[in-house]
Amino acid sequence: MKSFQGKTAVITGAGSGFGLETSRLAAQAGMNIVMADVQQDALDKAAAEIESLGAKVLPFRLDVSKAEQVEAMGRATVDRFGAPHLVFNNAGVSSGGLIWEHSLKDWEWVVGVNLMGVAHGVRVFTPMMLEAAKKDPAYEGHIVNTASMAGVVNMPNMASYNVTKQAVVSLSETLFQDLALVTDQIHCSVLCPFFVPTGIHLSERNRPTDMKDEVRPTKSQLIAQALGTKAVTSGKLTAADVAKMVMDAVANDKFYIFSHPHALGAVQTRLEDIMLGRNPSDPFKDRPQIGEQLREAIRAVE
Repeated sequence: MKSFQGKTAVITGAGSGFGLETSRLAAQAGMNIVMADVQQDALDKAAAEIESLGAKVLPFRLDVSKAEQVEAMGRATVDRFGAPHLVFNNAGVSSGGLIWEHSLKDWEWVVGVNLMGVAHGVRVFTPMMLEAAKKDPAYEGHIVNTASMAGVVNMPNMASYNVTKQAVVSLSETLFQDLALVTDQIHCSVLCPFFVPTGIHLSERNRPTDMKDEVRPTKSQLIAQALGTKAVTSGKLTAADVAKMVMDAVANDKFYIFSHPHALGAVQTRLEDIMLGRNPSDPFKDRPQIGEQLREAIRAVE
């Protein structure tokens, strides 16, 4: 995308983390912004800040897992600003634990937000972007989907998160290929961040009541929560750093956005496992003490 001035961005998860930081950059670049988030107070505060930067803002409270709510946001976007130019399907939640200990509600919540939230965004906004491209040869569009390093490697005790983020990478790669079949005016990217302090470790605060279980979390789920909190909060790269990577990728039509390129060695090992027909490698082979601590914690007698 050669220019952002006067164009429109739709950003989910805009109340905090990557969504808020990208909203700040989009505002500074002269864009109109549709800011969506499930947390009303965070959305109100974020929208007020972005408006103070001089941007035209349409705040929209929604749960991205609900198709009808994303469709309503699509209609509101067109009514206010017309077809968007940048769509950042960014909202997501974290979850962990041994794969067989995930309840039905655990699966429905994480799949609903992390995967179907992205699918709804693509389904709702891509057709209106394609229509805008047909009408205007100068139109430029870009879609960014937030996955994770968990989208390209599979660490233990992170079942539903891994599954949904792997799916978002697949969805995004397919979107890239499908767009190339029909247009040269709309492109896409997939964001694969590693551990960055964003607040995602606090996802449970926004879990809908009907998606909560009455039983207590299992030991493996508590361990996953504790380790995830430690990893996320100790990250050195900031959400603002990642947001700049996102905007640079949009400006330069870059598909893969990796916040921590040094972590790609694990991806290479995984691909070699596949190509050579090996069993999956030990994900902790470079830091065996962490793997041993996790095994001991999981196997400890309660």
